[in-house]
Amino acid sequence: MKVLYTAHGTAYHGGRGKGTAATDDGKISVKLSTPKVMGGDDGPGTNPEQLFAVGYAACFLGAMGAAARKLGMTLDPETTVAASIGIADREDNVGLTIVAALEAHAPGLSPEDTQKLMAAAHDICPYSDLIRNKHDVKLTAV
Repeated sequence: MKVLYTAHGTAYHGGRGKGTAATDDGKISVKLSTPKVMGGDDGPGTNPEQLFAVGYAACFLGAMGAAARKLGMTLDPETTVAASIGIADREDNVGLTIVAALEAHAPGLSPEDTQKLMAAAHDICPYSDLIRNKHDVKLTAV
């Protein structure tokens, strides 16, 4: 596998709870808070699920553009993708899992054509691949 790009982000000061997170290039720097429904104080910061939601939505919209080109369709520039990212208990009772849903609005395309485009984008999008397929993660203590 040839890696085309690698982003680097680091969480600090307790992470999800009341920590911070940032990319190594300084383009993203956020405060983190835990939602009340997850036992937190619903502070002013964002959370990993919100960050995942905007990343997935952006990536999937790009994949829809690629799928449209492959299928000979025209994707209106006003097309939107909304991602809902939930956290749920895993069936093995060991931890939590991600529950994802995507909704696309593609002006000028019928719901059937939009659904067809979304299915093709789901095959292209790396976030979708990550959710559908098991991937190994290299864990390194330093």
